Amino acid sequence: MVLCLLSRTLQLARHSYSPLGRPLCSTSANKPVLTLFTKKPCPLCDEAKEVLEPYKRRVILQEVDITLPENSAWCDKYKYDIPVFHLNGKFLMKHRVDIQKFEDQLMKQELRNDGKQ
Repeated sequence: MVLCLLSRTLQLARHSYSPLGRPLCSTSANKPVLTLFTKKPCPLCDEAKEVLEPYKRRVILQEVDITLPENSAWCDKYKYDIPVFHLNGKFLMKHRVDIQKFEDQLMKQELRNDGKQ
């Protein structure tokens, strides 16, 4: 009974929102967002995702298909450069994953996020 109640409480907490519309409690609330600008097919994008697989618990991976009409501005900007990565909305790298650069920036972002808590 106690476990059931605790489980339900955690479920509610995970989906609670502040008056500003931001999650109050979420396992991913403070994770950095890694945006991958991609298209189909993209073998380099597939390769990059494999390289980044070990980091999937530390970031939220958001993919943006630049071929969709609503992403035409990104297509104009990156059509010859994919894969392109942004970390929390800022350009990070393109063409291939620079693992050292990624780790350095991810660590900085995580330290920044820890300081906000």
